[in-house]
Amino acid sequence: MQISAQTNNLHHRMSDKAEHPPVPEAFAALGVRPSILRALADLSYITPSEIQTLLIPRALAGVDILGQARTGTGKTAAFAIPILQTAVKGLAFQGIVLVPTRELAVQVEAEIKRLAVHTPIRSVPVYGGQKIAAQMKFLKHGPELLVGTPGRVIDLLDRHIISLENTRFVVLDEVDRMLDIGFRDDIRNILSRIKGFGPEAGHQTIFVSATFSSEIEKLARQYMREPVEKLIAPGADDRPTVDQVEQYYFSVQPWDKYVLLRMLLERENPDLAIVFCRTKRGAEKLAKKLHADGIECREIHGNLAQNKRERVMKNFRSGKFDVLIATDLASRGIDVADISHIINYDVPEDPEVYVHRIGRTARMGAKGKAFMLVSRDQGEELTRIENLINMVIPVVTLEGFEARPTPADWTDAKPGMESTTPSKPVLSRFERPYSPGGGTSAPTGTPVPDGTVAAAVAMPLPPRTIGSKIPINRRHRRRR
Repeated sequence: MQISAQTNNLHHRMSDKAEHPPVPEAFAALGVRPSILRALADLSYITPSEIQTLLIPRALAGVDILGQARTGTGKTAAFAIPILQTAVKGLAFQGIVLVPTRELAVQVEAEIKRLAVHTPIRSVPVYGGQKIAAQMKFLKHGPELLVGTPGRVIDLLDRHIISLENTRFVVLDEVDRMLDIGFRDDIRNILSRIKGFGPEAGHQTIFVSATFSSEIEKLARQYMREPVEKLIAPGADDRPTVDQVEQYYFSVQPWDKYVLLRMLLERENPDLAIVFCRTKRGAEKLAKKLHADGIECREIHGNLAQNKRERVMKNFRSGKFDVLIATDLASRGIDVADISHIINYDVPEDPEVYVHRIGRTARMGAKGKAFMLVSRDQGEELTRIENLINMVIPVVTLEGFEARPTPADWTDAKPGMESTTPSKPVLSRFERPYSPGGGTSAPTGTPVPDGTVAAAVAMPLPPRTIGSKIPINRRHRRRR
């Protein structure tokens, strides 16, 4: 009996140790309380990121903050932890987090809920595309925190379903997008309903983003109490890309883009890839063509019903398909840890959009690749991107791909491109051979004197049938 009791006690102690991971002391040193430290331990958060180290103590001190850090460095936890720690139980809607997209609302609220699991603080996401009645059953209980898109928040305010009279914390996530022309009036509408709105506000304001233009920063400060502290994670302001992302571009005519994309997907055989298009219609057409050619993919854009968008993202995360075709609507709302490739099928007009797109890969120190398909008339867009990220993106070629002359039935060409005269793709300042397995080529961003073009001979690649399906057994084995 004594031996049995000792064994049971030992088993009990071992079970307790297994159930309660060690407290992350580095977070405790920032002033984080035990209930949140338990959640961080459950999530295996051991060392705070640079933006978390900077922002958490100052947010706990109650100051207004502009926080800038690269995508994928833990900005959500940086602002969520101080709010969860400072919020009080039972005060409805005392914290509001505004985000630009439905996907980001779901993602941010899920992260807050994970961090709050050992606290009494409740959170609810609200966004368009879902019936208000479905959200009202959660709102009627008066959750302490609200995460939402501007349009739905205004709708709820106008219907008197929610009130901001108790609001003590305001967060704008992806503030550069939130304060652009499209959202500016909505943000002003919402913030004006908060008691004490303006420089003398009684609430704390935290704005975070991967990029801050001077115009956006000036505008943001109009909604904040001085002195505002601007906290910049090392490297976030001078080179707004992720170092671990290998970046390349292909020089390709518009009519050859699909063939090149298909070949690239087959050669790279990505773990998970996102292909970005400019328009909803373009995403639909591209997904349909790839699927017809045997490449497992789905599209996500604003025209999809919210339940379908959620189902697509759930299946993408679980590995039921490996290629997601997305518009920029989704570029700031996709938080999937294992994305290995980003392909810019359409070059973004705004260079900061490029930064957010490629930020979906190489998250939290992982490696990733980003490719961009650049047409001969898009040199200015490419230059603006290179100027923003402060590096030269090397051009690469793909073994086996051959450029074609303008097809006789080509109708999508821009003015001046209707000529059927065969033309070679315009090359950049330098060219680098592309080898998926690595090789001895110069590192990404290494300049070569202007006018110099190196030989573009791709390294040998394992033969793969163009258009073959990515093996299902490999996908499911990886994701389990």
